[in-house]
Amino acid sequence: MRDFSNAPKDQADGLRRLFASARVRVVPVVSNPHVVGSGALLEGLCSAFGELGLHTLVVDAGEQAAAASDLAAVDLAACVESLSAKVSFLAARGLPLRYINAHGSAAQFLEAVTDAAPFADVVLLHASAAELSRVLVSREVRPVLLADTDVQSVTHAYAGMKWLTQRAGLMVYSLLLACSPQLRLAERIAQQLSSCGDGFLGAVLREWACLDPRQPVSAPLTHEMRHMARELLLASVPGAALDSPADAMPLRPRPMWQPKSGRAPQGVTLTAH
Repeated sequence: MRDFSNAPKDQADGLRRLFASARVRVVPVVSNPHVVGSGALLEGLCSAFGELGLHTLVVDAGEQAAAASDLAAVDLAACVESLSAKVSFLAARGLPLRYINAHGSAAQFLEAVTDAAPFADVVLLHASAAELSRVLVSREVRPVLLADTDVQSVTHAYAGMKWLTQRAGLMVYSLLLACSPQLRLAERIAQQLSSCGDGFLGAVLREWACLDPRQPVSAPLTHEMRHMARELLLASVPGAALDSPADAMPLRPRPMWQPKSGRAPQGVTLTAH
């Protein structure tokens, strides 16, 4: 006899059932032109969402993205490219600006995107902090900051956090670093961003993960990447929770550094105002 039990069989099943009746989830990623290998970071997030059985539409409106097609003004759906069974792509540099209303909001851009790709479960919106602040009006989301071991990339990531905190009121963030998970400097970078975000902005760096852009695309994802993907999805559903403790991730996020003084960890320097 077929089993019609509603009990989730694993954590991925629990997430799939959670989003089955929900609208498309929006995961904003703050673009960072100083990060070498940012494309690999976006691919890693897509892979993590794909493991949960979700289809991701990558909307690339970053500074270095391809400009939106002229066709987008007439038929946005025709501009969506299929990259794989679980990933689609929309070149969108400059596109959010076309949807700004008299109040400076470009929230209708997301409505247009979701209408153009009704098959997408997740919209991965890669754009500058300035554009994200216009698009994410009244959205409960958790932006993802990108960085690598270059000081300029870390400073840019903090600037993005500052902009979104002050302009969009978004106070909780995730961090994805383009470097080896074994690199000790990665933890110092996360500690510094966490410290400055908390001390100067009142913002929280909820979790962080590393992805080495040099690794093969077929390489398995780390536990931290899978955990981050799950947390980002849950953060976009106000009040969402998995059905039982058995659905929770067994791995806890790496603890953030709690400063005992105003000094930053050695090896990383940020200027916060």
